[in-house]
Amino acid sequence: MFFPDFTASEIATEGASIHTLRAGSGPPLLLLHGHPQTHVCWHKIAGRLAEHFTVVLTDLRGYGDSSKPPGGERHVNYSPRAMARDQVEVMRRLGFERFAVAGHDRGGRVAHRMALDAPAAIARLAVLDIAPTLTMYARTDMAFATRYVWWFFQIQPYPIPEHLIGLDPEFYLREHLGRQSKTPGAVTDAALAEYLRCYCNPATIHAACEDYRAAAGIGLELDAADADAGRTIAAPLLALWGAKGVVGQLYDVLATWRERARDVRGTALDCGHLLPEEAPEATYDALLAFFR
Repeated sequence: MFFPDFTASEIATEGASIHTLRAGSGPPLLLLHGHPQTHVCWHKIAGRLAEHFTVVLTDLRGYGDSSKPPGGERHVNYSPRAMARDQVEVMRRLGFERFAVAGHDRGGRVAHRMALDAPAAIARLAVLDIAPTLTMYARTDMAFATRYVWWFFQIQPYPIPEHLIGLDPEFYLREHLGRQSKTPGAVTDAALAEYLRCYCNPATIHAACEDYRAAAGIGLELDAADADAGRTIAAPLLALWGAKGVVGQLYDVLATWRERARDVRGTALDCGHLLPEEAPEATYDALLAFFR
């Protein structure tokens, strides 16, 4: 329904099975979604990008129709490193040793880790409506904690967030997206139904909490080690953010990324957090110009 010209497959990685779609020809471009969504968040622009690139869409481990492995000790199986390794492996299985990647929300954080852990694989990366995780936690104040409450709620020990979300997952997902979007109707009924189909699975809720727990633990340790070692992203980086969203209002987005990468450019778009759905034309234009 969303991607009629894409071919779907399940690709086994070292630690998961990743639901993958592929279409187009030309330079490879991987698109990664965020929480609480799936690859469907790209449905307004992926087909058009496939006119210029070989576009690969995936569900991150734990999300959508990808597998949901146990979290492991300290939630290690949902660490940014583990999730990044999945995506590099998927692209290699498809025959792409080097590729471009764009990630929205959690997908942007996975792309950030990919660029640090597998620099030879990443030709260019775009991060959509995020500042670096370490920066956002380190500079937390009441304004950020109030508006990004799930960053602090979903890291709580099992089973508190899983139980509370699971009491009414549809309410939680609708409220989450509703607060982040500043464009009424941007999330279509069909897309919302697909997000609900996937997110209402208790295994997905648990995996999403494990993702947040790992990012706030092992993930921050990885980021701090990189910062201490002076390790930065070598690939050209495009930062896009919503002018009406929390990230754009609370941070100097370009400045935060220039602390982590050597070649940074970007701009705000006239929307909230859900760039590919709220501002598909502007997002498409920016990605096309950058990745071409």
